[in-house]
Amino acid sequence: MRLERVEKVFDVRRRTGFLRSERRQVRAVDSISFSVARGEMVGYIGPNGAGKSTTIKMLTGILTPSGGRLRVAGIDPSRERTRLARRIGVVFGQRTTLWWDLPLIDSYRLMHRMYRVPDARFRENLDRCVELLELGALLDVPVRQLSLGQRMRGDIAAALLHDPEVLYLDEPTIGLDVVSKAKVREFLRDLNAERGTTVLLTTHDLQDIEQLCSRVMVIDQGRLMYDGPLTGLHAVGDSERTLVVDLERELPPIRTPDARVVRVEGPRQWLAFPASRSAAPLVAQIAAEYPVVDLSVREPDIEAVIAKMYAGQLERTLS
Repeated sequence: MRLERVEKVFDVRRRTGFLRSERRQVRAVDSISFSVARGEMVGYIGPNGAGKSTTIKMLTGILTPSGGRLRVAGIDPSRERTRLARRIGVVFGQRTTLWWDLPLIDSYRLMHRMYRVPDARFRENLDRCVELLELGALLDVPVRQLSLGQRMRGDIAAALLHDPEVLYLDEPTIGLDVVSKAKVREFLRDLNAERGTTVLLTTHDLQDIEQLCSRVMVIDQGRLMYDGPLTGLHAVGDSERTLVVDLERELPPIRTPDARVVRVEGPRQWLAFPASRSAAPLVAQIAAEYPVVDLSVREPDIEAVIAKMYAGQLERTLS
């Protein structure tokens, strides 16, 4: 997968008065360049409206770039969309590719025919997805009766029945409980390891990125702001995790050189520490020195990380 100075500009009309309007151009993607090697799992993140979905729509051939050049599996998506469709899988968290009124298994049978998957391969892929994503009890249920989490698992399976070389995932764990999220992540990790499937993942859940991707790209206002490891993103964005500590009783603020107390409410205290550091040493220290009832770690909000990164770049530009 390779993008070279890719742009997407939309013409937008805005009403300025009675029977009058003006046209302006909105640059959703602004000269983005990157490449993803075969078998890589890469996180593609950014705030709402940053240009993530527009990029993916160009990579799938739904949208034609306004400028630049892109190739997916050696194919120009906008010119050979049908040919490309046989080699990619797509999961949009808020939109389903399943037939709404049909049982889940009927959607899979239709895709079997649409993609002309050999019968033996289809059965093998279906059995594997049903087992690992726990879809057995849902196969005869109409898609409209599935919960969001159930439908997400169904959509992930549907995207993999034809053995795609490249998989685009947009919020694949949305609506899933903790256990289901863990199973989906494990499934995707095994898929990548066993079949070398290239994965481009967009998500607002940093744990998806941490557990699946060795590389992350950040897009904001249509521009690629960062491309590298997640630890580097935290360092650039100067982001912080939060350790929430529930004590047996109300105590003075916890004293530790590795974190700072940002909030205290009764026996509960919130401590901030650099997101680039492991939480394990801090947790071990507090558990050894204080009467702890419960501990939890909250990840930094991606939009906050990007806002800090953008502010830092702006300050360096102005200085």
